[in-house]
Amino acid sequence: MTKTAPIIRTLQQKRATRENIIAFIKKAKSKKSSPKVDVCKNFDNTKIKPVLPDDAPIAVVLFAGGGGIEAGMVEAGIRPVIAVEFDPSKPELSRVIALTHHRNFSEYGCRVVQLTVQEVAQSEFIGFPRYPDYLHASPVCANFSQAHTAKAGKGIETADDMTAAIAVAEAIRQLQPRVFTLENVPRYQNSQSFAIILNALEQEGYSVDYSVVNMADFGLPQARRRLVLIASRGFRVALPTKSKPCGWYEAIAHLIPTMADSHLLPKQRQALEKFLAENAPAPTPLLIERVGRRTESKCKPGHLPCNTILRSHFTDHKGCNRSKFADIWLPDGIVKSLSIEGAAILQGFPPWYEFPKETATAGSIIGYSVPPNFATQLFISAQSKLLGVIV
Repeated sequence: MTKTAPIIRTLQQKRATRENIIAFIKKAKSKKSSPKVDVCKNFDNTKIKPVLPDDAPIAVVLFAGGGGIEAGMVEAGIRPVIAVEFDPSKPELSRVIALTHHRNFSEYGCRVVQLTVQEVAQSEFIGFPRYPDYLHASPVCANFSQAHTAKAGKGIETADDMTAAIAVAEAIRQLQPRVFTLENVPRYQNSQSFAIILNALEQEGYSVDYSVVNMADFGLPQARRRLVLIASRGFRVALPTKSKPCGWYEAIAHLIPTMADSHLLPKQRQALEKFLAENAPAPTPLLIERVGRRTESKCKPGHLPCNTILRSHFTDHKGCNRSKFADIWLPDGIVKSLSIEGAAILQGFPPWYEFPKETATAGSIIGYSVPPNFATQLFISAQSKLLGVIV
């Protein structure tokens, strides 16, 4: 379905009737999936940014980060109009990320509000549109992530987590979006914070569906398990149809010759030797992490999605930034350093998105973001319901 987004935008720009757009979506949904429409096949599309009509559906985003969800919305023909982005625990990083957001989405009329969601709620969302088509929230997940909770004394749900959830609940009550979406790490579903949001949706009469999905099942060349919620009133929106898995090598093979030469660290070399001993012969490229500890192998063969990309791959909690975060080992022995551009593709960013030059900042945006290509599929599915298509 991802290839239908540009066509829908073109129909909107040409002022096609609602009936014609609905007929197109029905026809597209009736076609059988083909390898030619896999998400990973679309990374080399034109770098010209999508053009949205004046009457495009509008969206408000809470905890926006650098705008991964907004990139997916734009690709689906949706205009983000307000994005709230400020993390008081990382004020300088948050300001730089907000500037990056402005650079990518200001031309769509999107205004970045550099306040916490709690502060915006206290102001009763002054200046926010009522009844937007979409409201999205990705609350800060640090206290619920598996890596964080593994540390002694860490991972306890805090008052800040719950006040953030209360603010999201208030946004639902005051703004009354047609569709509400939420994304977070899987453990968020067991929190009091999530219960607060669910209760608000129930009180306001929304139909709610949520589940933990692996975004690799939707064409992302990365294994990324996330809790995804979608709620609506008067109709029900389902998750998009799963697609053929995409290996990391297929997604970024065209970039590898341009990547900088590298060398393996001792622990990487050990992981490589172990992998070769257990899987010989290995005529396949391997993506080998430089940092972090995982229960699974650090080596990922090219035909598989890569491991989950985390902010901690690019910088640690002490502010130690890394210029290298993963390496690509080729069967001829050549080693290349995975570039930010490559990491962005593995996270599903469109080629028109502009990242800041600093690796750690760009990596933080990538690690924090909702994969845009998954978001595009999700919102195209929602758009078909908003237009009244019976699926």
